[in-house]
Formats: sequence, C-alpha cells, structure tokens
Amino acid sequence: MPCASVSPYFFAFSFGEQLATFGIVTVETFSQELLEAVKTYDKYVICLDKTTDEFQATLVSLLNKAIKAYESRGPQLRHGIALDKHVTVILSQNDHPRPLCGIYFNLHSPYQKHPLPKTVQALTEPISGGQPKSDG
Repeated sequence: MPCASVSPYFFAFSFGEQLATFGIVTVETFSQELLEAVKTYDKYVICLDKTTDEFQATLVSLLNKAIKAYESRGPQLRHGIALDKHVTVILSQNDHPRPLCGIYFNLHSPYQKHPLPKTVQALTEPISGGQPKSDG
C-alpha cells in the first residue's frame, strides 16, 4: 500500500532521571492498521463523498496529524487524535515503544436533518391539559 507524505517523528520523554525513548513513528509504523481500515472501508462503508482511494489519502493525512498531536501532547496526556467527518484516528501511549493505533469510522448520514439557522426561531405551542379556555 503506497503512502504519501511520510513525516518521521522521534519521541523522548523524561520521567525523573530516567529517559524513555520511543523509536521513530511514521505512517509506515501503522501500515497494518491502515491496510485493515481501507479493506473495511471498501467492504462495509457506503460513502457518497469519498472513493476508496480518496479515503486512503485522507487516512494517511489524518495519521500524520495524529502523529504530530501525539508528539506535541502535554506531559500528562496519553493520546494524539485527528478526525474528519468520516473517520477518527487515535494514537495512544502504552507500555511498549510503539503507540497503539485506533481507527474508528464515524456514523454520518448525508440525509440527516440540519439544525435551523440561528436567525430562524422554532415555533412553540403551549401544552395544556384540557380543552382551550373560551372567553366569557
């Protein structure tokens, strides 16, 4: 599976006097996860917006963003996340040198109702327990 625009990153964290180092993390580090996600997308996901090739390109881009987020996370944070309307990529720190990679398909329908614009007010009707009261 060809991957475009690969950005290598090196992770090093200091805990007390000990230095924890993690190898270079690139898109190729997660090639198995990418391959499985593309196969799943091609087989199970119906998407009117993206072909399988466009999805793969988007996935590579999101993985690069997740790697950057993972690299620049704060000292108490364990994840790097990137998402779009269709997919979420999460890299999670664990006890091994290689971070865990989760690729999740977001539920989305192009046919879902969109909320009213802020300038439009919804009509409300009072709810009463009985018949309308008549004057007189």
